[in-house]
Amino acid sequence: MTNQIHNAEAASAITEEVKLIPRWSIAVASLAFVFMQYLYWVILPAYRQSLHVRPYPAPLGVRFYFALSWSTLAALYVLMVGYVSRDAPRRAMSTRLWVVICLALPGGIGSVLYFLLRQPVVARCPSCGTSIHTEFHFCPQCAYQVSAACGNCYKGVRITDLYCVYCGHNLAADNVPSRLRAFHS
Repeated sequence: MTNQIHNAEAASAITEEVKLIPRWSIAVASLAFVFMQYLYWVILPAYRQSLHVRPYPAPLGVRFYFALSWSTLAALYVLMVGYVSRDAPRRAMSTRLWVVICLALPGGIGSVLYFLLRQPVVARCPSCGTSIHTEFHFCPQCAYQVSAACGNCYKGVRITDLYCVYCGHNLAADNVPSRLRAFHS
């Protein structure tokens, strides 16, 4: 049962991340895919024929594989740039800088660099308005509890948990703020 809940939460998180890809990026990725197919099946054969190159052509299956794989890579590259353009602002990172890095560095190295160096998602403290990382349990400026945490080990817990999954501490014994206590009912 717990594994099913964890899988559902992971699927929901992935769905939320995919929703960040903008529509313009999906449209440009579709165009990139179609253009790469056109390039591979129409332009390159015509170019080879104009040069009067007559070596034995690759088997149809191999040609189909390379056309499909290069087209897919081009489309994924455009989708990744679109994702970075939407993800960087919510992490308080420079959108223009990271989009330029993703476009300038070849072979997707810019996207890999983005995922290695990206900051946590930033939110605002409901009490004082300070920018805080979403994995924080308490605001560093006013000590307001922004998410549920175990009173013993201070690791994050779900607000519906009765015991801490890390140390077994009885969460009902903690002094939970009333706004979090309302979720237990």
